[in-house]
Amino acid sequence: MTEPRTVRDRLRSEYFDLVPSMQRTLVALEADVRHLLLPVMIALDRYEQVRIVSRLKDCESAVDALRRRQEARDFASEEAETYSLSTLHDLVGIRVLVFPASRIAQVNQALEPLLADWSSDPVPGFESNDPPIALKYFGRSASAGTALIAEVQIVSSLIGSFWDVEHAAVYKTTPNLQGVMASPRMKSRYREVLSALREFENEFERLIQETSEIDAPSNPAT
Repeated sequence: MTEPRTVRDRLRSEYFDLVPSMQRTLVALEADVRHLLLPVMIALDRYEQVRIVSRLKDCESAVDALRRRQEARDFASEEAETYSLSTLHDLVGIRVLVFPASRIAQVNQALEPLLADWSSDPVPGFESNDPPIALKYFGRSASAGTALIAEVQIVSSLIGSFWDVEHAAVYKTTPNLQGVMASPRMKSRYREVLSALREFENEFERLIQETSEIDAPSNPAT
């Protein structure tokens, strides 16, 4: 007698059915983002960066992300048919890494034709009056011709790189450490790291501005 499929088994099967649509969405979305950001990237100074990183969420990460979104943070076997990975907002993702952070507003403006009809879901700062840590949008790519929801994120290169390390160390290889990151001490250290990265960028930009003003030719006396 064949064992009934679990919710996870059914979702894993759905994931691989979705892969072709995920790939089409990623190719179309990345092309749109690169096209819109080309004028910005051409105008960058030598010390500035705008990098575009694309990714498809892997199967187990997608299944686990959907599980965490449930009220009880687990699947109910009697509701198996109600779960779908297509409801996730980040099966397909584009991250735009920007340095220095002062370019983020320009990048965001350049992507407005793509994101105008998308939903905004910024990563909030620590305090209510803090600026967002990152800008984030989700929606459907018109040029992809698929129904999948995708995500575009715009973030400082320094913070984005830190998130990559954190995600690879904790969420990918050792998910049991997620509780460690939720501890008050780690939350405090996390906040200190992000604050230090922002302070580094602010000081860097201040010194660049000072150097530019010193090097600028003075107006000849009239």
